This record gives sequence, C-alpha cells and structure tokens, in this order.
Amino acid sequence: MPQSERTHGLSKSRFVAGWQCHRYLWWKTYEPDAKELVPDEGLKDRFEQGHQVGAAARQCFPGGTLIDFEHHDPARLPATQAAIAAGAPAIFEASFLEDHVFVAVDVLERRPDGWVVIEVKSTTKVKPEHHPDAAIQAHVVRRAGLDVRRVEIMHLNKDYVHPDGGDLFVRADVTAAVETLLPEVPDLIARQLKVVNGELPQTPIGPHCWDPRECPFRERCWRPIPHHISTLAGVGNVRAWEYMQHGIHTLRDIPAGQKLAAVAKRQLRAVARGEMVVEPGLREALGPFERRLGFLDFETVARAIPVWPGLHPWGAVAAQFSYHERRPDGSYAHAEFLAEGPRDPREAIARALIEATRSADRVVMYTTFERTQIERLAQAVPQLAGDLHALAAKLIDLHPVVKNHVYHPAFEGSFSLKDILTPLVPGLDYEDLEIEEGGDASVKLARLMFVAHLIPAEERDTLRHDLLEYCKRDTWATVKLLERLRELAAAM
Repeated sequence: MPQSERTHGLSKSRFVAGWQCHRYLWWKTYEPDAKELVPDEGLKDRFEQGHQVGAAARQCFPGGTLIDFEHHDPARLPATQAAIAAGAPAIFEASFLEDHVFVAVDVLERRPDGWVVIEVKSTTKVKPEHHPDAAIQAHVVRRAGLDVRRVEIMHLNKDYVHPDGGDLFVRADVTAAVETLLPEVPDLIARQLKVVNGELPQTPIGPHCWDPRECPFRERCWRPIPHHISTLAGVGNVRAWEYMQHGIHTLRDIPAGQKLAAVAKRQLRAVARGEMVVEPGLREALGPFERRLGFLDFETVARAIPVWPGLHPWGAVAAQFSYHERRPDGSYAHAEFLAEGPRDPREAIARALIEATRSADRVVMYTTFERTQIERLAQAVPQLAGDLHALAAKLIDLHPVVKNHVYHPAFEGSFSLKDILTPLVPGLDYEDLEIEEGGDASVKLARLMFVAHLIPAEERDTLRHDLLEYCKRDTWATVKLLERLRELAAAM
C-alpha cells in the first residue's frame, strides 16, 4: 500500500508498544489478528479481572460519569467534553484525540487547581511500563486544553486483606517520572506515526525484546538456532545478550574455562556428547524416596480482587489436587479433589487431603509449590493446622534430584516437569489432553467455581473431566519420572 494511502493513528496501547519496539508497533497495527496477539486463556482471564478492578476503582469516585460507548465510537469525544462542561467530579474512560493519538483515561479526576490523570492497574505495584502509558495520556489531555497537575497509577494494595483489612487500592503519584518523560513524547509520536504509515522497520534485536516485557513477536526476530545461548541453564535474558555481544550465540561457542554453575557445565557436556548425562550421585540422591510414597499436585485459583477471608489481591488458593499412592503390591491408588461453586474450598480440600495422604511415609512433589499451598492451608484452616504441618513434614522434592544429577540435551535449559518429562519418559506427555498448561487449568478451575451456573450442564461435565485428567497426569508424570530415575541409577 502506498504511503500516501495510509492514515493510521496511535492509541495508548500502540504508543507503549512503539516505545518498546517499532517492529512491535508495526505488526500490532497491520496484523491485529496475528496469532501472537491472540490472548491465551490466562491472558483473557487477566483482561476480565482487569475490567473488574476498573469497575471497583470507579466506586472510589462518587458521582463520576462513565463515557459508556464502544471503544472506537466517535461519540466518546463529545460525550467527554459534555461531562467536563457539566462539572463531573470524575470522568471514567474520558476520551481525547489529539495529534492523531487517541487515549481513554481510566479516571480523570477534577481538582480545584486542575485535573488528575489516573491509570488503573490490576497489579500490586507500579511497573516500569506504566510510566510511558501514563505519559502519553497526560500529553494528550494537556494538548486537549486541560490543566493536568498530577498523574497517578491506581493499583491494588498488596497489604489489603479481605474483607475489610485496609484499602483495596493504592494511589501512587508518578507525576515526577511522567514529567521527566513528557519532553520526549512529541518526537516519539512523530516517529511512531511514520512507522504506522510506512513499511516494516528494520529494528535490530536487543534488550527491548524482553524489557520491560516479553515482546509477543520475539520469535519472528529471534530465528531458532539449535542450543542457542539463551537456553543455557539459568542464564537469563540479560546475561544471554551479553554473551551474544561477545560473539557467543550457541552453547558450543562458550569458551573453555568459562565460570559456570555445575548444572550449566553438565548441560554443555550433554550437548557436546549428544546424549544424556547422569551423575554418579543419583543413586544416593534417590535414597529418601523409599517406603510408602505418595505423589501430590495442586491446582490453584487466584483472583485480583479476593473473594474469601484472609486473602490478599491475587492470593492463590488450592482448589484441586491429585494424589497417587504406591501400594505395598506395587500398584497405585488414586485420590482427587475438585472444588465447584463459589464457596471457600480451603477447609474441604484440607480435610480431603489429610485423609488421602494419611498412610504415606513420604509425599513426593516437584518443586516447592505444594509445600507453599499446604502452609497456606494451615494458616487458613487453623483447626487442621497440626495435621497439615505433619503432612508438610512428609514432603520430599524430586526437582533438585533431576536438576543436580541428570541432563538431557532436549531439556533446552529448563527443568520444568513438562520440559523434562518426554525426554526422560518417552511417550508420556500432555498433548492428548484438552488442558496442557497449569495457567489454563487455573482459569478453567475459576470458571467452574465462579460462573458454573452460567455453563450448560454438558459443558460443565466436560470442564470437570478435563481438569481432573490434567491434574491426574501431573502426579502420574511424577510417578513415572521417579521410576525412570531409578532405572538410570541402577544402570550406573
């Protein structure tokens, strides 16, 4: 399309994308339906909870006026001007279009000496990416002729305890940070308008690919290379980029004698040999995994605005578990729990958990997530705290056993259960399940608990089945992983 035919403008979301990377901005403009921008179940849930947080924030401004139109409806602009003229003390979704930039301000608060631009976030703190978001809004509102005296990020209060333990929101003053950015904004707008009305820019890769957040289009720019330096165990984005600046792009490029953690050295040996490396200490590390073993996995729900007593914003609550236990004859018993409906599930799941694990000598987990959930249950259900602490004392973690003794080249630097499972236990994965990731499970679990009454019975049954199968696979995966580790130890 010729440049003369392009008349794309900016929004605050486009501006923030362009602040990070011009290629990101261009793809966001010209490929709004790109697969990279399609939200997964977890992100959809975050959006929905963000809407709930926004609605709750409005309750803090009595008498405010909501500009209640579709996002792209041009009627938003005159409606905003009408609310200003009518003397509204606060305007929600106040909308302005200046310099080809459209913004809708979450809360525009009237003060005797001017206006306050307030961006509402569902996070529990101010993040770096919030500053350019607030800056573009302050710039446009000022260009529209309003005297903006203060800029705030209104976020959830991490210290709030449901139902009445303090204020749900914190209003953080970011005026100083925004004022520092504002002189750059006109030039940034001009350059970004050229981007959205031009050809795909040739922006090189760099730290902006993950800072301040992971770019959804990163894989388009970072061509996959076998055993890329970014897959070095524990390396992180910043250190990987430093390696790349010194011409080190793959694991095989790392100079001999480089100071590395033991796990990274094991990884390099495995990649160099093209085969799995098993350390001699594996047999000893498996010593505690004897007698009558149980295998436990939790799924949790977390709401931005807590709904049960004693919870903080985004506090995770165990609402499902799967438990396999090895019988003396070598077979496995299975127990499970799945909460349904909006009632607080913590006492019910705690009782079911205590009963299911009563006979086990040790209970296997993969990472310390299960221990954390049991400790939280003990706090929430003090009458069962003794039994829950006794269960916590039985827990034993298989994750460090793998990380400290086994490396397969297919791990690609990760020791998550899903990444190590198939390389160590071929044929066992999650691809046959409707739910394959813990984030999706959490969202669907919340759906079963909070909106089940809106779901047809058949769909509800399917959702229940899918959740049970996913959680069950997690514990069975741990069972088979331990069996495989024992085989590796025996073969040494």
